[in-house]
Amino acid sequence: MNEEFERWAGRAPAEVWSAPGRVNLIGEHTDYNGGFVLPFAIDRSTTVAVAPRSDGRLRCRSLQVADDTGWTKYVDGVVQALAAEAGIHVDGADVLVESDLPTGAGLSSSAALEVATVAALGAMAGTALDGAQLAAVAFRAETEFVGVPVGVMDQTVVARALPGHVLFLDTRSLGIEQVPFDPAAEGVNVVVIDSGVRHRVGDGRYAERRRECEAAAAAIGVEQLRDATLKQVEATPMDDTLRRRARHVVTEDSRVLQTVEQLRREAVAGIGAILLASHASLRDDFEVSCDALDRVVETAMEKGALGARMTGGGFGGSALALVPDGSLPNVLDAFGDAAFEVRPVGGVRRIDAMG
Repeated sequence: MNEEFERWAGRAPAEVWSAPGRVNLIGEHTDYNGGFVLPFAIDRSTTVAVAPRSDGRLRCRSLQVADDTGWTKYVDGVVQALAAEAGIHVDGADVLVESDLPTGAGLSSSAALEVATVAALGAMAGTALDGAQLAAVAFRAETEFVGVPVGVMDQTVVARALPGHVLFLDTRSLGIEQVPFDPAAEGVNVVVIDSGVRHRVGDGRYAERRRECEAAAAAIGVEQLRDATLKQVEATPMDDTLRRRARHVVTEDSRVLQTVEQLRREAVAGIGAILLASHASLRDDFEVSCDALDRVVETAMEKGALGARMTGGGFGGSALALVPDGSLPNVLDAFGDAAFEVRPVGGVRRIDAMG
């Protein structure tokens, strides 16, 4: 990365930072409803190298993605959010990005880019931001300056993950618990399977689901669906679509809590049925799955997975499968290059001059 930067910018980078992607084990579309999520950082990442400029220009280049695909708006959003959220002003910078995270695959490539950029530019300006601050700046960049109404989950886990753990996050209080997660010790593997269908969180459908959740909460008379019970959801007069949206959120919060209890007992294999129930709810009640994701889940189960579900915002992207050692070759062979194992790693980190 340092050599590529020098060839492009004509000088060495001042800072190089790497941030992982993430897989959400369970807890989908609960974060913007004040609920619970359970993501972990994965061993695929985005690396950002930066150096200051004196002419006020922000010059960006990716080693993988064309500049005209719109990704540079995330870097620009970070610069604006650093000033607004942390009082850090970047007068100009060269920014080079390298990543092995597929975009649009539901693995939070945007949050990885944001958090790595926040860390690199902040450090370049002489300010060391902690994990909570990194997440806050990155979240503001995406929601306020890029304009995508995401929840806080992605930026939080990318900034604050610990190796060998899932991050149990209460998205209302922002309280976190690092829950040990070692599936390999139980002879289990987490496999991510890219459906090949690309999604864009900013295409309007994600925002539509958020509006529906807010309308359902208003009908029930609660601040957020986090506060609703399943009995209230079923009893409150409302449009059937709103009822199904609310039912997913309320039951998904419950599934997150069930999963955490299983992991505390070191019973990773026991969460397979919970993952399947989550996928069914996302497919039928929240309607954010698609035919390709449904086929991935069905095929993974046929090949011996203990459980599987779509992960991420939906409408495409990836699914995850919990696969015992004995079935791993069958699952990987069924999907070829679209499937890969992931393991829980730590969050954003600085890379020294030696890389």
